[in-house]
Amino acid sequence: MRIAILGTRGVPNYYGGFEQFAEFFSVYLVQKGHTVFVYNSHDHPFQETSFHGVNIIHQHDPEYKLGTFGQFIYDYNCIMDSRKRNFDVILQLGYTSNSIWFFLLPKKPIIITNMDGLEWKRSKYSAPVRQFLKFAERLAVVSSDYLVSDSLGIQLFLKKAYTKDSTYIAYGANPFSNPNEALLSQYGVTAGNYNMIMARFEPENNLDMVLEGVAMTEDQTPILVIGKHETKYGTYLKNKFKKQDKIRFLGGIYNLEHLDNLRYFSKLYFHGHSVGGTNPSLLEAMASKALIVAHNNDFNKGILKNNSFYFLNATEVKNILETCKKNDNLQLVENNYNAIVNDFNWDKINGEYLQLFEQCMAANAN
Repeated sequence: MRIAILGTRGVPNYYGGFEQFAEFFSVYLVQKGHTVFVYNSHDHPFQETSFHGVNIIHQHDPEYKLGTFGQFIYDYNCIMDSRKRNFDVILQLGYTSNSIWFFLLPKKPIIITNMDGLEWKRSKYSAPVRQFLKFAERLAVVSSDYLVSDSLGIQLFLKKAYTKDSTYIAYGANPFSNPNEALLSQYGVTAGNYNMIMARFEPENNLDMVLEGVAMTEDQTPILVIGKHETKYGTYLKNKFKKQDKIRFLGGIYNLEHLDNLRYFSKLYFHGHSVGGTNPSLLEAMASKALIVAHNNDFNKGILKNNSFYFLNATEVKNILETCKKNDNLQLVENNYNAIVNDFNWDKINGEYLQLFEQCMAANAN
């Protein structure tokens, strides 16, 4: 098959979950003998035209100049280019800024869309933007040949809201088995003597709530805050907690080996995400044998079940910090690790996507 992946900033991953998936899945497809193209922003740090056998197509992305609106132009450029390529399958990762161009998609390929989380629920958006995102979601549903849900909650929502079936395929993670304690010195911490939270700096990821709980306790264990903080919200948080020496803003870290080790040797790993489907960083924390403290919502509980501590406010964060020890909860850590090995490993996830592609091709051939 000739397969294209649209909707990401590109590979290798320098940004987030969809990019991480696109990187692993595209290389997997090439290894299985398929011809694969991934669209990259023109200013992506990787400027080669091939990545482990994956064809890279750079397209102009004015997001750096125009902000979010630039994503719509980037997706337009990618879709227009796809009309010249004779693809069999186009996999769209997300729909926010590409679904309005659905009428420009080439007619021959099968269009498969991963519906991402419920974007219109995100608190960072104004009411008009949320209304637009609802509209974009509907466009993606009706214009795609097949839909993928990355959580059972999203699958249920699509069925209820649009009476549309979707294939449930979660994200994946690689089980981590090579800890290297020496790496910690680069971050000024020692094994078991720091906590950690990793997220995009957006209100619905509850960084504020977690850090408020950290500030409330007299426990001086440092917490590493990982994620790009050169944003309006990041500036707000850095100012709010600037007197808290135990709160350390490290910025974005994309070296997976470093992240795996930081998670593995952490005391507590906080996961504050409250909107969306299966979050990649959550699975990676499970795979890295972190003891997870998660925001109490159906998306997180659907993955972690009873193998996590949960919080709904800063006071609960404070109480967990003061009472919870990793060594007392190693069974929870092991249960989550086994879930990665058995249910969320990349080989299984990639195989499920490829199987879906093959089924779609067969159905369309008849």
